[in-house]
Amino acid sequence: MLTRRFSLSQAAIGAIVLLFSLACLFPFIMVVSGSLSTENDIVNYGYAFIPRHVTLSSYKILLLGSSRIVDAYIISILVTVIGTVLSIIVNGMGGYVMARRSFKYRNVLSIYVIITMLFSGGLVPWYIICVRYLDLKDTLWAMILPPLANAFNMFLIRNFMMAIPEDLYESAKMDGASEYRIFFRLIAPLSVPVLATVGLFVALGYWNDWFLGLMFIDKQELQPLQLLLRTLVSNVEFLKSSSNAAAMQQISATIPSESIKMALTVITIGPIIFLYPFVQRYFVKGLMVGAVKG
Repeated sequence: MLTRRFSLSQAAIGAIVLLFSLACLFPFIMVVSGSLSTENDIVNYGYAFIPRHVTLSSYKILLLGSSRIVDAYIISILVTVIGTVLSIIVNGMGGYVMARRSFKYRNVLSIYVIITMLFSGGLVPWYIICVRYLDLKDTLWAMILPPLANAFNMFLIRNFMMAIPEDLYESAKMDGASEYRIFFRLIAPLSVPVLATVGLFVALGYWNDWFLGLMFIDKQELQPLQLLLRTLVSNVEFLKSSSNAAAMQQISATIPSESIKMALTVITIGPIIFLYPFVQRYFVKGLMVGAVKG
């Protein structure tokens, strides 16, 4: 009886998880279907789970600027990879220092980090520092350095590392290991769950960011993917709303603006879908332990 009851409960939980997974998958299927639908079908019938008339016109229009999209893809991948690696190192080191009970000023540093979460100097001073003093205008570093250190991520890593026994630090010190060696050879491997969790957060932030590119990048060859796609959508909306000339109206009428938006979403979401399975097994453990321990 107990075995049967346990099996029924397991089946019920599995069914609930399956339904929830399908519910999460449903919007993505709708986006893919919208990208393959004609503009008339979307306007007349709305978005459907299965497209009434399958067309690749949206992807063909995007392929007209395929060279720029490929260049923007490369820029976004470089920014995401370099920024994520550097951010994990910087936030990991910050969390490590604040987690060390032997560090005299760790409470002062923690308060300083908390202050950055509560107060900001404002957009104009931030822009002046980045452009005039750091000389980040029209460089890849303009999209990497500003969000590099994050107070929330530091505290998440700090709380996780505080659960590591202090005896490990002391034994490593007695063996003559330096702080850098302790961090990279001992603490970092033990903190893979929280570092992978933070890495996912950071990678999502870098990949989806268009604001930094809009603020600092004027060169087309350095535009990230999200900024380029935002520009394409804005141009399509301009053509659709323009009524200055009959020729413009005729051109805009042939542009599948809604399906182009869906196709852009499919293009941009691909790398993140492939990234998530590699860090999924660390995600819940790193987030829960980092949030609870302290």
